Amino acid sequence: MIGLTGALDEARIAWLTLADRVEGLAHPTLRLGVTGLSRAGKTIFTTALVHALQRGGRMPVFEAMQSGRIARAELEPQPDDAVPRFAYEEHLATLAEARAWPSSTTRVSELRLAVRYATARGSLRTLTLDLVDYPGEWLLDLPLLAMSYADFARQSLELARAPARARVASPYLAAVAAHGADGPADEAHARELAALFTAYLSACRTEQVAMSLLPPGRFLMPGDLEGSPALTFAPLDPPDGAPRPGSLGAMMERRFEAYKNAVVRPFFRNHFARLDRQIVLVDALSALNAGPAALADLERALDGILAAFRTGRNSLLSTLFRPRIDKVLFAATKADHLHHTSHDRLEAILARLVERARGRAKEHGAALDVVALAAIRATREARVRRDGLDLAAIVGTPEKGQEAGGHRFDGEEEVAVFPGELPADPDSFFDPAGTGFRGLATGDVNDADFRFLKFRPPAGIGGKAPIPHIRLDRALEFLLGDRLV
Repeated sequence: MIGLTGALDEARIAWLTLADRVEGLAHPTLRLGVTGLSRAGKTIFTTALVHALQRGGRMPVFEAMQSGRIARAELEPQPDDAVPRFAYEEHLATLAEARAWPSSTTRVSELRLAVRYATARGSLRTLTLDLVDYPGEWLLDLPLLAMSYADFARQSLELARAPARARVASPYLAAVAAHGADGPADEAHARELAALFTAYLSACRTEQVAMSLLPPGRFLMPGDLEGSPALTFAPLDPPDGAPRPGSLGAMMERRFEAYKNAVVRPFFRNHFARLDRQIVLVDALSALNAGPAALADLERALDGILAAFRTGRNSLLSTLFRPRIDKVLFAATKADHLHHTSHDRLEAILARLVERARGRAKEHGAALDVVALAAIRATREARVRRDGLDLAAIVGTPEKGQEAGGHRFDGEEEVAVFPGELPADPDSFFDPAGTGFRGLATGDVNDADFRFLKFRPPAGIGGKAPIPHIRLDRALEFLLGDRLV
């Protein structure tokens, strides 16, 4: 793991962990982190996970449920009184009653489930599952703790000036050229630069650009920190040597350090460092659509995410005072936008993207796996005759207001879509020289748009009916299976 903490942070983490473990002596507890970058489906996954544990469903790979050993799963008051509760009931109502997707994760939230199960020998036990749902953008902030402002500025400006970002970054880069770090500290200039930098980060997140590596994360999700000095800084070309006192560069450096101390460290210390296991949700299809630069950026982001984890097998001391994350699952979401023949291929592409990260996790004794899933399946598969051909299609209800082929959808009618087919060999996304990625629009790869339509949730969600899914059971078996034996 990259060096993120000082002695005071470690002492605080040890105290919180010991308190967790003391409670866990009477009630075995697993803290599962759920994260992912914007629009990857964190809220949907957490809602579907809770519903599956409470209501069951078709889960052939999740052995504890398939065998009937899970007796019940009950919601309980969460352990941290100062952390918002994950709004499970509200999200489920949005899915069931409005047939709409719940709002995205913009802050950390928690939910506690007491899972009562029978062991393989027949005795009854309870596993307390604490779900910690948080934005993946916050995770990408953790490497900042090991950076100086000069390091951050150099890296950020290098990214902004790269060909894939330079166009959307041009207004910000023009402002950087106009306001040198040696100029006088000026609040108006600082606010202008921070606003332009934020606008550039936001533009990078659009589907057309689909960049993933976009720290600082709170610039896109400011919450109650909006307008504060801790969020009113931006990277400038660093001067030779330390910034001059009273200069704009010195102001930016001071506020960067304030951001680390007031925003990043508390999140790391109070939430992230206490996790036992982690799932990272990835919208790989958006990166595939956006092209080679987006894929390369996603690979760097995923590598940085795993570098932030303290992975490995737990010893007695680490279990008591400083836990390690012993399992990490990377999940490519929105598999329901593809025919099932491409699900394994999507997994293979994600495995290729996390190849370097997987090797590092294995060296430390941690288990890392990948899966392609749809925690809530919005489509079903069908065979459709067109022009005398029998074609594989997916069928769903497009969200209201979308247009395709000159037709505007009303949010009620079902349509059949012919999804593109991913290549069987994930290496086809890499050029033969090994110098980068190739996009979908290449000679041997289907030129398809896997975001063609956004579908509404399926009808019938809620109550005792199970939620349709793709491979949610595989995710649950990997993350929870060995703790329910």
